[in-house]
Amino acid sequence: MNGAPLLEVAALQKRFPIGGGGLLARRAPGLLHAVEDVSFTLRAGETLGLVGESGCGKSTLARLLARLLDPSGGSIRLRGEEIGGVAAQRFGASPRRADIQMVFQDAEGSINPRHTAFEAIARPLRRLRGLAGPALHGKVTATAALCGLPAELLPRFPHQLSGGQKARVGIARAVATEPALLVLDEPTSALDVSVQVLILDLLKALQARTGAACIFVSHDLNVVRLLCDRVLVMYLGRVVEEGPAEDLFTAPAHPYTRALVGAVSVPGRPRAAERVRLAGEPRSPIDPDPNACRFHGRCPIGQDRCARAAPPVHALPGGRRVACHFPLTDGALAAA
Repeated sequence: MNGAPLLEVAALQKRFPIGGGGLLARRAPGLLHAVEDVSFTLRAGETLGLVGESGCGKSTLARLLARLLDPSGGSIRLRGEEIGGVAAQRFGASPRRADIQMVFQDAEGSINPRHTAFEAIARPLRRLRGLAGPALHGKVTATAALCGLPAELLPRFPHQLSGGQKARVGIARAVATEPALLVLDEPTSALDVSVQVLILDLLKALQARTGAACIFVSHDLNVVRLLCDRVLVMYLGRVVEEGPAEDLFTAPAHPYTRALVGAVSVPGRPRAAERVRLAGEPRSPIDPDPNACRFHGRCPIGQDRCARAAPPVHALPGGRRVACHFPLTDGALAAA
């Protein structure tokens, strides 16, 4: 993981217009700030976890990075080349699509029901790598085998496959083009626990074999801790904390991270990170106050300053960053 970053993201934004028609006709037109000022880097072979409660923007961020959505602002650079300004539709038709692939949460919904497993895996190879004939057949068969799909399953349609088998088809389709970046949006959430373990082991083995960088979106913090090198914690569209996975789980520096980690059973969690009950309701992501911390009102250590000024990003030892006026360093943790 040395050398220049594979992926560089700077001040990335995604805002959706709302109101003025439909179910929201009574609401004045505004903007929903789904992703706001997100910046980070990712190196080849590294796995970055995206965590946060539902509605925090992590799936929207994943789709921006996979170039399935167009950003409202900011920059996405892959191998030094700016790709954020390329329209998603145009990017999807270009050969560069082969470098970024995505595994979706709904394996069944992401596979065309009229395509066999073979065709689902073959299509990106045909379109993006120009393979045909025996070369195409050999690559599909080899990729399926790598993902634990026997050749006899390849002629089957999605309705003839189990949930785990459909998940493997989705993974095989994504890794077939040998992408540099693999975006995984909760790829195991709809599967039985026993199948989840098999799929997670498969993903780890594939990454070790291909050297691809991975962005892993999940609600399961224990899985994130197991799979990821670094973690981004998101709250209402913003990154509130970033750091090495082990450091972030054992000594969270942001009050929200502390509450998030404390809500699950995490081996080795310090006493300071025990369960914290958050009061109040999340602020609205629609036209939020730019001069206030988005966590203010729920934060157990929030002060008046938090309502008047958005927190700066503090750099902490060990490559960690936290957006908080009062980061939970060792002294602050003891006081809290």
